[in-house]
Amino acid sequence: MARTSRKKSGDGTAPILPFIDVEKLSLAAFTEKAYRDYSMYVILDRALPSLADGLKPVQRRIIYAMSELGLGPNAKPKKSARTVGDVLGKYHPHGDVACYEAMVLMAQQFSMRYPLIDGQGNWGSQDDPKSFAAMRYTEAKLAAFSQSLLSELGQGTVDWGPNFDGTLDEPKLLPSRLPHVLLNGASGIAVGMATDIPPHNVGEVVAACVRLLDDPKISDDELYEPILGPDYPLEAEVITPRAEIRKLYETGSGSIRMRAAYEMEDGDVIITALPYQVSGGKILAQIAQQMQAKKLPMVEDLRDESDHENPTRLVITPRSNRVDIDGLMAHLFATTDLERTYRVNLTMIGLDGRPRQYNLRDLLSEWLEFRIETVRKRLKFRYDKVLARLHVLDGYLVAYLNIDEVIRIIRTEDEPKPVLMQRFGITDVQAEAILELKLRHIARLEEMKIRGEQAELMEERDALEKILSSEARLRRKVKDELLADVKTFGDPRRSPIVERGAAKAMDESELIPTEPVTVILSERGWVRAGKGHELDPKELSYKAGDSFLMAAKGRSNQSAVFFDSTGRSYGLAAHGLPSARGQGEPLSSHVAPPAGATFLSVMIGADDDLYLLSTSAGYGFLVMLGDLQTRQRAGKAVLNVSEGAKVLPPQRVLNADTQLLAAATDSGRLLVFPMEEMPLMPRGKGVKILNLPGGKNESLVSVLALPPEAHLFVFAGKRHLNMKPADWELFRGKRAQRGGVLPRGFTNVVGLGLELEKE
Repeated sequence: MARTSRKKSGDGTAPILPFIDVEKLSLAAFTEKAYRDYSMYVILDRALPSLADGLKPVQRRIIYAMSELGLGPNAKPKKSARTVGDVLGKYHPHGDVACYEAMVLMAQQFSMRYPLIDGQGNWGSQDDPKSFAAMRYTEAKLAAFSQSLLSELGQGTVDWGPNFDGTLDEPKLLPSRLPHVLLNGASGIAVGMATDIPPHNVGEVVAACVRLLDDPKISDDELYEPILGPDYPLEAEVITPRAEIRKLYETGSGSIRMRAAYEMEDGDVIITALPYQVSGGKILAQIAQQMQAKKLPMVEDLRDESDHENPTRLVITPRSNRVDIDGLMAHLFATTDLERTYRVNLTMIGLDGRPRQYNLRDLLSEWLEFRIETVRKRLKFRYDKVLARLHVLDGYLVAYLNIDEVIRIIRTEDEPKPVLMQRFGITDVQAEAILELKLRHIARLEEMKIRGEQAELMEERDALEKILSSEARLRRKVKDELLADVKTFGDPRRSPIVERGAAKAMDESELIPTEPVTVILSERGWVRAGKGHELDPKELSYKAGDSFLMAAKGRSNQSAVFFDSTGRSYGLAAHGLPSARGQGEPLSSHVAPPAGATFLSVMIGADDDLYLLSTSAGYGFLVMLGDLQTRQRAGKAVLNVSEGAKVLPPQRVLNADTQLLAAATDSGRLLVFPMEEMPLMPRGKGVKILNLPGGKNESLVSVLALPPEAHLFVFAGKRHLNMKPADWELFRGKRAQRGGVLPRGFTNVVGLGLELEKE
């Protein structure tokens, strides 16, 4: 559409003048196009590597610029700033810091499986890869492996294009002799896609390529057999199962797990290799943090003994020789970066210029297409050179056979070239070559050299014609060159493949020393824990108005369970309770019971220990201690309490199959029946223990787990009744019965007790 502008005229009016050919776009269309252009630029020119040479544009330009500066493997290194300046000024007009970091990455032995740059100076360390010196201090030249990318560059193998300002040409790809995209891998994040390609061993990858060259229809089993898995530049173990690695190669995505390598030395654990891109300093910090939090009681000392000869040597000293080293290391693998998972995503830019995710077969097949075509171009380029040289040599022979006539024509003719062409029937190229001959070369000896060179070139021409005319010979040529490069650049695998399961962290209780401990609960709800089982809780000091209520004996790696008057349970780690050397702390500062609730009992032991829960309403059930455990500060509702009823203290049941349940009411009723009649429940109201008639003010006051041979004591006020087994057998019955009447004087029962019969 036309656009207008206002310009004042002499009379003050503003005539409207049209502007022609102005594009008008909606904001939505403009932003969509701008974002699409930006995303394609990031994908194709920044973040993703090319399948052909395995390089991103900045890496390719750095390698090419260094080759143009003459910084080959045998050259003297130059300042990195010189290289970065050439890259930015000629090919890559972006930030110098980003360019230098890309250069550093290609020089770090611990970052690249096959470094492309040989650096001198401080290029960072495995512990801190970003600690490299500034570019004005470091020097660099190309590593020997870079020749696998550059050796065929000037032989007509790749396409060239103008640089950013059109003043120079740069290669669009490098003629890689090896599948570099797999050997050094790559990682990058583009717009809407990312890539994470792990490095591999050159010998294994070439072995798969050779099999594919020999038989393009080879089965997946045979194709993937030589490639054991990724091969990182460090000696840490790859522990991913073979089946998962195989699936990764078949789909092009998955994950790889690496685990640090360690060995034992004089009772110490020596970590000798860390996973890829893991810092030793970070590992030490992670372990030290657990030690400070008292979550690693089995570790006594931790130190870093890494040096130039041993880049990774982390020493972990166990507290004693009784520590389970395998269990300790499994815990550290699970809780620190000693074991790490790496995402794998084989996304790259294919030969058609489009990004896609490849599986391994497609990746190798397409790279071999590129390699075969590259070799074809190289041989064709050489073939054309040979033909051109033979053509010139034919002209030289004509000159030598007619040397006198040639000299005469050159001396007498103003334009000798056309005369030579007409006189001897030679071409313009041949005539020009004859005219450029130096007099010293016009000799019989030189003629012999020409005939010898001609014979060699004719032999080479015939060989090239055979290869170029046969697809099988061309593939064999590619195969032979791959095998030759393996001899030059191949090395043993660094990352061993050791199939192991994923590590699991120890349970918190396993990380705590298993020492005997006694947990003491006071009547006012104060709690503390003392070491050992010989502690007499009644001899401890209590706050004024407070006194001993109950104690439970267990281990420091167990949880203490507390039960309150509302039927709720609470769990606290025994090792975290205050020491018995003081008067303890209020239990309410660790848990949040309902208002008005009081604590009745403390229990500690194994998860399958049985307890009898009951209420004064005459109901109850058996519960396992594990069902009472909870980490909730508000506790766990376990026992449903009827309105007006009270919760009785839980009773430990040692054997539900042999023990009996004794239940007494405040009106002097006693019932004894087998404990096995009580159900095992995780929570609820339970079943009727003893029948309490409605309308009477009678309640259950005490229950007891009674061994068959025990004496049963009934307490009523200051009086007590000692009942031998033969005596309480008279009160035997079934669950939920009314029970028998106790003797006169025991109509106001307050509790039950027992004593085992002495031998």
